[in-house]
Amino acid sequence: MKIFVPQFWLVFAMLLLSAACKKTPVEIERGFYYWKSDPYSLSDNEEIYLHENKIQKLYVKMFEIDTDPVLGAVPVSKSSLHIWYNGKTDLTRWNNDSKYNFSTIGQTMNDLEIIPTIFIRNKILLTASKGSLDTLADNINYLITKKYGEHFTKRNSFSEIQLDCDWTEKTRDNYFYLLKKLKATSAKNISCTLRLYPYKYRSKMGIPPVDRAVLMCYNLLNPLTNEDKNSILSAEEFKKYLAGSGKYPVHLDFALPVFSWMQAYQNNQFQGIIYPKPNEIKSNLKPIKKLWYEVTNDWETGNLYLRAGDKVKLEDVSATTIKETISLLKKYAVTGKKHSVIFFHLDQNNLTRFNNETINSFFTDFGD
Repeated sequence: MKIFVPQFWLVFAMLLLSAACKKTPVEIERGFYYWKSDPYSLSDNEEIYLHENKIQKLYVKMFEIDTDPVLGAVPVSKSSLHIWYNGKTDLTRWNNDSKYNFSTIGQTMNDLEIIPTIFIRNKILLTASKGSLDTLADNINYLITKKYGEHFTKRNSFSEIQLDCDWTEKTRDNYFYLLKKLKATSAKNISCTLRLYPYKYRSKMGIPPVDRAVLMCYNLLNPLTNEDKNSILSAEEFKKYLAGSGKYPVHLDFALPVFSWMQAYQNNQFQGIIYPKPNEIKSNLKPIKKLWYEVTNDWETGNLYLRAGDKVKLEDVSATTIKETISLLKKYAVTGKKHSVIFFHLDQNNLTRFNNETINSFFTDFGD
């Protein structure tokens, strides 16, 4: 019997070591941003997409805060999105569908958590007084509560407000004061977006006084000054911000891109940003070099009129790049047991770029 005792303890020790090394799976809450202004509403396909991909959170841009020469900081670009579920619905179109009826789609939408989100232009914080920020916090809370009650009837009240602002060193103190004031005024959880620069340079940019922050894992470079690089997302560039930064002192969630865009140029002069429809690209552009295309036909798209011979830089993000980014986040930034993963943004054109299997694989990659 004694001869087996060392073997027993060896096996026991190996089992303990294996259990200690086994990583606890991370729980992922699935989310999307809804970043549209009037007069948009969810399309049939967008609602189906939310249902099929088991989306739990929708971060809805309620309005933006900009400056008015007379009124000061005022809300603009309001969204009129309505979700009329829980007994008050106009979704009778689902009732005769054998696969998607109101009970299946409606239940998903009933369970969907709505997080009111507000974009604040950084310039309004440059010269704001404490008194004006107090008033702004009160107005934000009032308008969110009013719009939520009007647009998302028959739902539980929201528990979180998210602010989106590209704050700078000069506006940091005013922005952080506004975050604290909104927390006190609303009695809600407050979250904010966090760009990669303030994530890495914390001593310079400060730590926002919020309950949680969303690390925005896209728009890494200036698209107009990096002609040969993808400005939306590059794993190589992304790693530069994460490696060596250490654990962030606020709970992090993560936002990833599923959009594409084009920068249009006439006579080498920048004209504007275009969000193209997939069928428009093939019929109006021909490739000339990496990321760059030439317009082949006179073409009106968005608010721009492009002529044959104009140049555009087309940027999108591949599934491979997103998966590489997720691996980097898991290595350097995923430190909790539960994180929200949010894709930007819910739009008919964006949804055609990744099928359900691919989108689901992004979420599950985080949890593995």
